[in-house]
Amino acid sequence: MENAMVVLCTFPDIEQARQIGAALVERQVAACVNLLPGVESIYRWEGKVEQASEVMGIIKTTCYPELEAAIRELHPYEVPEILALPIAAGSTGYLEWLVASCRG
Repeated sequence: MENAMVVLCTFPDIEQARQIGAALVERQVAACVNLLPGVESIYRWEGKVEQASEVMGIIKTTCYPELEAAIRELHPYEVPEILALPIAAGSTGYLEWLVASCRG
């Protein structure tokens, strides 16, 4: 599955994470979005160390360019976290479902 990826993306709250996650699946740029609330993020932004509660989205896709474009369009952050990790292996049935669920 050369195009199969897991993409990590944080969101400011569960409502926005659900709305964006649903839009990604509806647009068929993501097969599945898992939401993990209660993530505590510590990061440097504009020269200051910041801390925030966020929701981590774990997104499965085979069409990364379209997914990234959709996240950038829908996400409220100026610079959203979008990290793509290739899927090296997985169960055949799940990977077939993943490919069939994305339009890419």
